[in-house]
Amino acid sequence: MARKAGGDQSPSEGVSRRGAISFDRRELSQILNVYGRKVASGEWRDYAIDTLREKAVFSVFRRSSEMPLYRIEKTPRLARRQGAYSVIAATGLILKRGHDLARVLRALDKGLRLVEA
Repeated sequence: MARKAGGDQSPSEGVSRRGAISFDRRELSQILNVYGRKVASGEWRDYAIDTLREKAVFSVFRRSSEMPLYRIEKTPRLARRQGAYSVIAATGLILKRGHDLARVLRALDKGLRLVEA
């Protein structure tokens, strides 16, 4: 495997220069797509992004003064096991975990749907 100047991994692999894990452009696009729909429906109002050494966290709030309703986490260390992505509720319950971010984000879209008879 060829190494690039400046380190073992490139920023496009989800690791920033200072060693913290981050979401790449494609991942953020998928997350913000879901976030935009929820804001438009009035369910969510604010978000925060944390880049830590072992994981990146996208937290969703109803009000900025509250605890997050959901956390979308990317933990590359778990990529070969349960999957790098997870959606965690405010209670700490893991709603969905997997390798595909789009599939994991579907846990947030569950709800009432119109069924035609």
